[in-house]
Amino acid sequence: MVKVGVYNTQAEQIGEIELNEAIFGVEINETLVHEVVVNQLANLRQGTKSTLTRAEVRGGGRKPWKQKGTGRARQGSIRSPQWKGGGIVFAPKPRDFSYTLNKKEKRLALKSALTSRVLQNKLIVISEIKMDSIRTKEMQIILNNFKIKKAVLVLDDGDDKHTRNVILSARNIPGIKTSGVNTLNVYDIMKYDNFIVTRRAIENMQEVYA
Repeated sequence: MVKVGVYNTQAEQIGEIELNEAIFGVEINETLVHEVVVNQLANLRQGTKSTLTRAEVRGGGRKPWKQKGTGRARQGSIRSPQWKGGGIVFAPKPRDFSYTLNKKEKRLALKSALTSRVLQNKLIVISEIKMDSIRTKEMQIILNNFKIKKAVLVLDDGDDKHTRNVILSARNIPGIKTSGVNTLNVYDIMKYDNFIVTRRAIENMQEVYA
């Protein structure tokens, strides 16, 4: 079993926790991680860009000059692509960029990403974070204790007052992303330098992803 330290909000180690090797100790598949990240980014694309082809641009109904005898190149329309104000040759049109991947592939990529954070000593387990009110400054102090500027903070999926206050306290801090256990994804794990998780959340992760 993989063991990591458990810290309080003052960045003091207060114990250890054993991690399931089936989640945090797998063989890292970099190719699969890349494929899943590309898939996530593709699924986020709106695909709404659109420009006009030569058939859609306004004007150009008549031939600008006769075919022969002018000394100039033949032209059929002033809205041809080579003309200023003409249509676009391969104009982008609204389309759906999303596609699906196998669930087992996505699960293995997630485990690979989590394992990479353990091997790089970027996984920080905090015993608990409790906030009776929304305090961004207090949240910033906790992050400063760990010398963290960019991280994804994973909380338990419960809808209690403390969890809501932590999410609201962290959302205005640049470089900090909050996530629940069930909404955790490969892109967020790889994008942020550190992976912070509460003890309750990591225990939940080991039940969900095992």
